[in-house]
This record gives sequence, structure tokens and C-alpha cells, in this order.
Amino acid sequence: MVRLKDTNDIKLMRVSGTILARTLRALAAMAQEGVTLSALDARAKKMIREAGAEPTFLGYTPEGAGKAYPAAICASVNETIVHGIPGKYALKDGDILSIDLGVTYEGRITDAAVTVGIGKISEEAKVLISVTRRALDAAIKECVSGKHLGDIGFAVESVAKKAKLHVIHGLTGHGVGFELHEDPSVYNYGTRGEGMKLVPGLVLAIEPMFSTGSAYATVKRDDSFVTKDGSLSAHFEHSVLITESGPEVLTKE
Repeated sequence: MVRLKDTNDIKLMRVSGTILARTLRALAAMAQEGVTLSALDARAKKMIREAGAEPTFLGYTPEGAGKAYPAAICASVNETIVHGIPGKYALKDGDILSIDLGVTYEGRITDAAVTVGIGKISEEAKVLISVTRRALDAAIKECVSGKHLGDIGFAVESVAKKAKLHVIHGLTGHGVGFELHEDPSVYNYGTRGEGMKLVPGLVLAIEPMFSTGSAYATVKRDDSFVTKDGSLSAHFEHSVLITESGPEVLTKE
């Protein structure tokens, strides 16, 4: 069931989104060669709690997962697409890192992600990061009352195709706000004019996930998703509110 957000919900989600944006920006700046993923996670927990909020992912059990998630962030390196668990791994020159984060403020949730390069990265990685970010921007432009979910998916897929990159199959965006994952699913492919109509009060977590190789993912024992062929993957995400006057990105300062 799709649940629209009222004025108070949106007010609280704006606060959540601001906390998230500031935290994600700090983590992206901190992500340098030699920094461990666990150090990034600790920084996230500290910043979020000092702001009067809670890390949404910590203790959350995604559908199909075998256990609760043990960290505040998902830290996905290179071929890991999403749900990478932050541990002792120290970032290396040439890595690319996707940081995914959820923040709960007074019961309202926002969700966002960014991919960054560590040190000197390959041209292939630079293109992947740039194109995936551009796909998110294109999708947000489609978040207009009266348009459809298919318009969002079409925009994402079109950017991938032009760059000869691949949309990861089986992984989608989603509604967000009262819970981390709500209806509707937001696919990274689609047909213009098809799917649910976008209406004011709808909040969507839109998250393009692209790879340079295989479009298929494999699930590891720790519930992280990696590209089937070990190719690089990038992930960007924002929580976006549909309004009468156009899209409002809740997770952008």
C-alpha cells in the first residue's frame, strides 16, 4: 500500500534528510586511502546520534535477508553493488566506494547514497560514477505530479544505454518515509506513461545502480550483492518528494 506524507511528515523528513546529507558529505570527504570501512561507520553513527536522530540501517532486517543488518552504513567497494558490510577493510588507491545511509528522525526516514573514487581511479571508473550520478539527476527531473513511475525508469535506463553501461537487474528503488522500504517499487527501467501516477505527498527513494559489465548480481553469504562477473558498480540515491510545483530532494542540503 502506498502511503502519502502530510505536512508534518514532510517537515520531519526534511530534518532527517538534512542530517543524512551532512553525514554523507562528511563520509565522502573522509573516504581516503588507508581509511577503514568500520571507521566510516563509526563516524556515521556519531554524527547521526549527535544530531538527535538514529541510523536506520542498524538492526534492520531487509526482506529475504538472513539476519539484521549490523551497521549504520552500507559500504560497497568496487564490484559490490549494495549492502556491503563495513569491516576492517582499508580503502586502497583506485577503489570506488558506494556509501548508502538511512536516517530516522522522530519516526520519519530518508535514504540516500553516493559513490566516490579513492585516490587515482581508472577512466572506466570515472565514467561509471559520472553516468550513474547523471542518471539520478535525469530521474529526479521526471518526478513531476501527473507523470508516471515508468517515466523515471525510462530516464534512468536511457542514460545507461547511451553510455553503454548496464542497469543491475533485480535491484530497485522504493517508497520511503514511515518505513525504510515502502511501496511502490521504483525500477531503473520502464516505459514512458506507464506505471503508477505520481502525486503530491509521494516520497520515492530513487537509486540507479549501474555496472561496467554484467547486468546481473550474485548474493554473497553476508547478504551483500556483487556483480556476477566482478565488474565495477556504482550507486547513487536521493529521497525525493513529489509536490505540486515539482520535485523536492529531501536528502540534499
